Amino acid sequence: MSVANSSPPALEILVREPGGFAIWNGPPFTNNQPNIKLDKVPCTSAKFSEDGSKLMVIKSESSISIYDCKTYKEIRTFESPNILAASLSPLGTYLQTFQKASSPQEKNVTVWKTETGESVYTLSQKNMTLVTWPTIRFSSDEAVASRMATNELQFFDTGDFSKGVVHKIRIPGVASAELSKTGSHVAAFVPESKGMPGSVQIYACAPGSQSEPVARRSFFRCSSVQQHWNHGSTGLLVVVQADVDKTNQSYYGETKLYYLTLDGSYDGLVSLRKEGPVHDVQWSCSGNEFAVVYGFMPAMATIFDKKCKPLLELGTGPYNTIRWNPKGRFILVAGYGNLPGDMAFWDYVEKKQLSSTKSEWSVTSEWSPDGRYFLTATTAPRLQVDNGIKIFHFNGKSCFKKKFEKLYQVDWKADSPDNFGEIEELVKSVGSLKVDGKPQGQGSKSSQAPVKPINPPPVQKKPAAYKPPHAKAAAAKEAELFGGTTSSAEMSKNALKNKKKREKQREKKAAEAGSAANGAD
Repeated sequence: MSVANSSPPALEILVREPGGFAIWNGPPFTNNQPNIKLDKVPCTSAKFSEDGSKLMVIKSESSISIYDCKTYKEIRTFESPNILAASLSPLGTYLQTFQKASSPQEKNVTVWKTETGESVYTLSQKNMTLVTWPTIRFSSDEAVASRMATNELQFFDTGDFSKGVVHKIRIPGVASAELSKTGSHVAAFVPESKGMPGSVQIYACAPGSQSEPVARRSFFRCSSVQQHWNHGSTGLLVVVQADVDKTNQSYYGETKLYYLTLDGSYDGLVSLRKEGPVHDVQWSCSGNEFAVVYGFMPAMATIFDKKCKPLLELGTGPYNTIRWNPKGRFILVAGYGNLPGDMAFWDYVEKKQLSSTKSEWSVTSEWSPDGRYFLTATTAPRLQVDNGIKIFHFNGKSCFKKKFEKLYQVDWKADSPDNFGEIEELVKSVGSLKVDGKPQGQGSKSSQAPVKPINPPPVQKKPAAYKPPHAKAAAAKEAELFGGTTSSAEMSKNALKNKKKREKQREKKAAEAGSAANGAD
């Protein structure tokens, strides 16, 4: 949907400090200061729904409130003891809570309807991990809901949970599952067992569909996987992680990237141009391209098409993060965590790098829903000092900075990119922009010039032979004796220092000899 004839929605930012969360109006800011839309509300956690219509606020381990994001009025409060975790469905229709069970038979997972406050489904779950929570997963439009159980995937009628499980897909040994964004298919991971290889299998979710997978890929030496569906639910990227690297090149194990399609056009390994781990993977908003950061440092960043053919090389540098603009035009490649915070902003349409800057000690980072701004934040408990927020324009120019004594969370309010206009008019003003940022780290080799499509890797020049300092000094002395010239720029620091020292000694000896001669007279 285009918004050419209507004003786009305002950007909003959730900021949570020790005293609670507040809602800011997003950029552009008046007098470089944000306006407070909702002042601090005490809480222990807060999270927007995927569509940005609702806000879930955990106020204590026994109380959760739901806010309407249009008015920021509290519309429902749920009271339940010993709440350990909670999650909103993508459209904010359902709230899911996990409670500490007092007995093995107690049903400690509850699905609530946020509009009425009623409990629509309960079940029992022994423990909670990143793989198993939320227990019931929804597609983006909430048309499909599924749950991973022992050796099977269960599906529910999202319009009537009272029907219970409406159909199942039996998958012996399933350890994790990822529902596609449209809910049409689900990808299941089965780890290695008794000499059998691990595998990722893709099944259709519709009732009555074939029980056989529509796509399957097996692999040995696999401990865990990360599964990434594209936006059209036609392709799946799988990052396969092995705890042990048999080549002994990495302490952190070995990773490989696989790609599977529903139509069978591709099923195999993505050919990467550099050895080393896969640091980050992200699909474009169209689902037709994906970007990968990979390899030992300095890492390499490459964009591929749906046939796994490289389209654009984004250079090398101290990178482990890639963020694709929601509009699909701009890409950020960065190095956070234990890396120095280098950031390179790229224009994918023009195939050129716009700028480079830094954001040290960043813990979280994300594009704004309209694709015009990029936010980084340093938050506790990951880092207890230098907490703060930085916001950049899409071209890397600094827009806003603010420091905090303690900062726990910063999030853009989610919104559909289709609700915002295009940024073509802003791109025209980029031109030869010079960004007031720190230069890239020494390991970065990104080019500021327009980048051509990828060619085979060039043959690297053989490095020059090492010359010790005394050999360099001898060469300089020889040049002086035989009429050659050696500029100061070509001499090492030690050679220059020694040269000056010798000159001072000669001057001192000459002065002493002169004074001795005067005394003799």
